[in-house]
Amino acid sequence: MHLAYPAVLSALLFCTGVYGVLARRNAILVLMSVELMLNAVNLNLVAFDVWLSRAAEETLHSGQALTLFTIAIAAAEIGIGLAIVLAVHRNRGTSDIDKLRDTAEGNGPDGLDGPDDPDTDTPATGTAAEKAEATA
Repeated sequence: MHLAYPAVLSALLFCTGVYGVLARRNAILVLMSVELMLNAVNLNLVAFDVWLSRAAEETLHSGQALTLFTIAIAAAEIGIGLAIVLAVHRNRGTSDIDKLRDTAEGNGPDGLDGPDDPDTDTPATGTAAEKAEATA
């Protein structure tokens, strides 16, 4: 088998993952797209390892060993990432990346929209008051 087949497949998988990271708004779908990009890299590592092992007499299969480490790190990353997404979803009620970014930046001119904001008379207005009543 030629090296071009897995390389083209890997490029297509990686481009699909990049599109998923850039176009999706759901945090779980972004994590899945990152995993797709890591799998494309793993495919490249194994394909080049097999291609280089044909040329050398004694091979160490370092590409396949590196792939195993990448799979282990990807499993840990997805576990921690899903835990963070679930915690944020419990606290904020959404996993939409744009809405989470907007709440982190604030709505005021200086990024203040809480009790430290000098423009507001009452510290708990709007959705903050509804959230405080829901937690009480």
